[in-house]
Amino acid sequence: MPLKRISSVDVARAAKVSQSTVSRVFTPGVPVSDAARAKVLSAARKLGYRPDAIARSLITRHTNIIGIVMADITNPFYPNVLDQFTNRLQARGKQTLLFNASPGRDVDETLPQVLQYRVDAIIITSATLSSVMADECARLGTPVILFNRYIPRSKASAVCCDNVAGGQLVADLFLDAGFKRMAYVAGRANTSTNVDREKGFAQRLRERGVVDWLCEPGEYTHESGYQAARRLLTRADPPDAIFAANDIMAMGVLDAARELGVCVPDQLSVIGFDGIPAGAWQAYSLTTIRQPVEEMIAATLELVEARIAKPDAKPVIQMIPGTLVKRTSARV
Repeated sequence: MPLKRISSVDVARAAKVSQSTVSRVFTPGVPVSDAARAKVLSAARKLGYRPDAIARSLITRHTNIIGIVMADITNPFYPNVLDQFTNRLQARGKQTLLFNASPGRDVDETLPQVLQYRVDAIIITSATLSSVMADECARLGTPVILFNRYIPRSKASAVCCDNVAGGQLVADLFLDAGFKRMAYVAGRANTSTNVDREKGFAQRLRERGVVDWLCEPGEYTHESGYQAARRLLTRADPPDAIFAANDIMAMGVLDAARELGVCVPDQLSVIGFDGIPAGAWQAYSLTTIRQPVEEMIAATLELVEARIAKPDAKPVIQMIPGTLVKRTSARV
């Protein structure tokens, strides 16, 4: 016969407290006296009690589970982001449920599956969500927070690095250093990160009188950065400075330059974007715009808590400035 399941009633009886006290002890963030907590935990250990999260969720209407949808988990930038989200959410008494979406596609097909688990909120990173699905989640009362992406005029809140300002900074660095033939290696065309980084770069070049520069498509991968660089560097008029939309593509650019015998930074300067640890490796020593990941995650989690408490609050988009990290891949 299966063993009898120990309930909160059994713990309350053994600890000589009310069942509601037992519930408060096992509910994160709910105040309870030290004496009551000690008695309940002692009784729970002796009886082998484990709280039933599913049963509690039916009462509180909260599962304490946050869904995380990630589409580019092989990109070195995102495993660190996932690790930080998971650790910080657990420290707040919440668990995470990870969903992997196909890179470069929107997550509309994934969201209904996430919603089946009655998550308290959804954090979407490195993926594109349609405004229709964002509005549907809002109608259902499930907050959606986009990390490192945003959707203009939608009901999804977002936290991003200020990518426009980052692109402007790179353009200023190149122009101030006297470069004449500049190029941009793009990320995925349908992402707000790529759109804004290119927008800032192009906007500042035009403001300072530059009307002609090169652009090559990419996919936020090492291979796409490598191939883009080979196309650029084998031209009759190759660029003397390249801005890559992320670090992993910039590393591909540097590998292509090395293979083609182009001297960095004497003949070519390269700047990336993200600030991944591999960019600091001696083989790359990549100058980059570092995203403020810790601040972005903290702001995202604050939005998660605020939206769980008030799901109908107006959406906000927070932009946090990145910082320049100077290394030896660029003469700036």
